[in-house]
Amino acid sequence: MFITKIKRLGAQFIPPDGYVMLLWAVFAGVAGALATMVFRQGILSLQWLLGKQNLSVVEMAESLPWYIRFLLPILGGLVAGGLLVLAQRFKHGAPSDYMESIAFGDGRIPVRHTLLRSLSSLVTIASGGSIGREGSMVQLAAMCSSILGRLTRLRPDRLRLLVACGAAAGITSAYNAPIAGAFFIAEIVLGAIYMESFGPLVVASITANITMRAMPDYHPTYEMPVFPAIPDLELLAFVGLGVVAGLGAPLFLLLLDFARAQFRKLGGAQGWSSDWSIPLRLVVGGLGVGLISVWEPQVWGNGYEVVNSLLHNSWAWTAVLSILAFKVVATAFTAGAGAVGGVFTPMLFVGAASGYLFGQGIEALWPQSSAPFTYAIAGMGAFLAVATGAPIMAILMIFEMTLSVPALLPLVLTCIVAYFVGQSSNTPAMYSVTLEHRRNRQTQGRLSKLVVKDLIKPAQTVLPLNAPFDDIVEMLREHSVKYLYIVNDAGRFCGVVYAQEVTLALADDADTSHLKAADLLHREFPVLTENQQLGEALQVFLKHPSERLPVILSAEQPVLLGVVYKTALLDTYYHLYRPLL
Repeated sequence: MFITKIKRLGAQFIPPDGYVMLLWAVFAGVAGALATMVFRQGILSLQWLLGKQNLSVVEMAESLPWYIRFLLPILGGLVAGGLLVLAQRFKHGAPSDYMESIAFGDGRIPVRHTLLRSLSSLVTIASGGSIGREGSMVQLAAMCSSILGRLTRLRPDRLRLLVACGAAAGITSAYNAPIAGAFFIAEIVLGAIYMESFGPLVVASITANITMRAMPDYHPTYEMPVFPAIPDLELLAFVGLGVVAGLGAPLFLLLLDFARAQFRKLGGAQGWSSDWSIPLRLVVGGLGVGLISVWEPQVWGNGYEVVNSLLHNSWAWTAVLSILAFKVVATAFTAGAGAVGGVFTPMLFVGAASGYLFGQGIEALWPQSSAPFTYAIAGMGAFLAVATGAPIMAILMIFEMTLSVPALLPLVLTCIVAYFVGQSSNTPAMYSVTLEHRRNRQTQGRLSKLVVKDLIKPAQTVLPLNAPFDDIVEMLREHSVKYLYIVNDAGRFCGVVYAQEVTLALADDADTSHLKAADLLHREFPVLTENQQLGEALQVFLKHPSERLPVILSAEQPVLLGVVYKTALLDTYYHLYRPLL
């Protein structure tokens, strides 16, 4: 008795599950920030091997002789490809990408596979690959949370949420935007925003941001200038920029998809094994980047150095157009070849350069307009909104980077217009998980309109009222069911005959030759109507423990139309309301 009271008293002090997840989110935030720092140090270490440890990737490219700029991406592609081949040997069927692991998996991210792919990404970036580093950073942050959750034996749904917290921490660490980092995971990866999941995501993001700011060498990725107040009339120009972004971002994504499709043919068409085709593709991708960087070394890296320069310096429109064109092609070579990394930051570059060019055009037509860098900032958000399909996240991210209230209105206008223009042009998905969520929403939309008649199957166990007892026995032998449906001559449902009563009649050895279906009929039996809502049908099933129920035309005209199976109804509800976490 005493022990029982102690247990009850102790149970009162156990915090609810939601509070526990907030605590775990703190650990995920710290681990995610440290993981991104380790990745950054890895890039610096590889640059140290080249004797360029104190330079950015672009500065390193500009300091190298032209032939080194040509050869290094090729060599990097060979090494990165070899690491990817090795990583494939540790992939065991389950989703390895953090997005798929959160959205569709169980939250278990393979460690060796992830580490080898991250090392491949390090080599690609340090050797000049035109790709973002944020993909591997977030993957590593999510992996750390996955390890933490498995060590503490969290149940699958909590493990997936913890991995999502780690991913949000990784995005925050990469872009200094904690709220946007949480929205990114909620909007894009989870596909919905629920407070039960969004709260831990925010806690993890803020914790990661605090951890990053505590680092001695911390500085934001993008150093934003002061955003000026925009005159009301000039807001129309930002609407025009939104239209440009809505048309331009899908073209960039289509180019990346085209490049991936062409690179997939490389090696496979020649009958090469996958172990050889992967390095071959990355070598060819490195060759493309190397050739471009001979003339334009600024295509190396993810493009943030050029974006910072656009935001703080004046550029000639020809120089901006040149670097934009070369960078787009270089990114297509790197990402299309299958290099590990993200296209999030390159998309920000394309948006900034396109916005800067647009702003220069407005400035030429209207000299009193705002500086081109304001359009570059809005362009970053607009291109991101279209590419990710998450305009709120894009607005929040750029706003958190600028921390400027005057930037909010032009940013919102540009992103919203760009998003709707992009949606009307059937924008490709930047992330495959976005496409899957889009298909799920379409499926849910179709399922939400279903009624009982959409699930009807033919009724195979039907007999007339005058059916003899032998026919009843024969049908029960053919079909392993608990009851038979009985109809009259007009096909109207009359009731059921229970198999249990037939069995009892046979066991009694009584004379059954005179028995008809009408003699064994039970008229009280639950039925469904064809236009009944699925929710009402589910309530009928819950009250009647049966695998199938008959469907009639209506209460006034009880013509038997068929049956609906409980499994079909539950399967429909699963796809309609299945939880994301």
